[in-house]
Amino acid sequence: MHITSEQRLDDGVLEREFTLGEIPGILWTPASVSAPVPLILIGHPPLGLRRMYPRLAGRARHYAAEYGWAAATIELPGSGDRPRWPAVEQARADLRGALQAGKPVSDEIVDALVLPLVDKAVPEWQTALDALLSLPEIGGPVAFEGGVISIGIRLALVEPRIAVAGFFAGSLVPAAIVEEARQVTIPLRVLLQWDDEGNDRQAALDLFDAFGSKEKSLHANLGGHTGVPRSEMEDGARFFARHLK
Repeated sequence: MHITSEQRLDDGVLEREFTLGEIPGILWTPASVSAPVPLILIGHPPLGLRRMYPRLAGRARHYAAEYGWAAATIELPGSGDRPRWPAVEQARADLRGALQAGKPVSDEIVDALVLPLVDKAVPEWQTALDALLSLPEIGGPVAFEGGVISIGIRLALVEPRIAVAGFFAGSLVPAAIVEEARQVTIPLRVLLQWDDEGNDRQAALDLFDAFGSKEKSLHANLGGHTGVPRSEMEDGARFFARHLK
């Protein structure tokens, strides 16, 4: 891990930008650390870290300042300043075309859009986790939050260091990932915007039902994709707090 910049924010949280090879990332840690702290991995949609920074930093700084946890995120493949990914960009174009034409989104489009991203992003998250846990101020346990739900599902399944997860419900989930969800057993908290214009509500409910976890909760709120109530951040933090001991 190569630290490229470091700054102390006005709430005392230390923000460090880093790179892991070609992968950029950001780490937030509490103002003072007397013992190794838990870690929240914060996912995001493939819109680029710079575009997502205000929302990511808001959540990360809350966790660091109020709960004393570390939080980190990395850039997704093909996003931000990382090299373009023609195959996935074509799948995105096919998705836009289907939606604009009012046609159903085929399983082939969903697979082409999501599965390559999952296959590449999950090992990168694991590499980042190796590097983050090697820092003396971070000791785990580890949680994963947000981002592309298919990435979170695969990571929760294959990475034993992930103890708990909070997902944002989505419906563009390949059938193969739904089957993987049946094998996920860690505690889960899933947010669903009931009127989300970009997600099929029934598909999101079916995915929640598929999870194999014995401890799972679904938090549904009225409103569109960006209308998640602010209270959900604190409710989610309390959920993580019960498991990050």
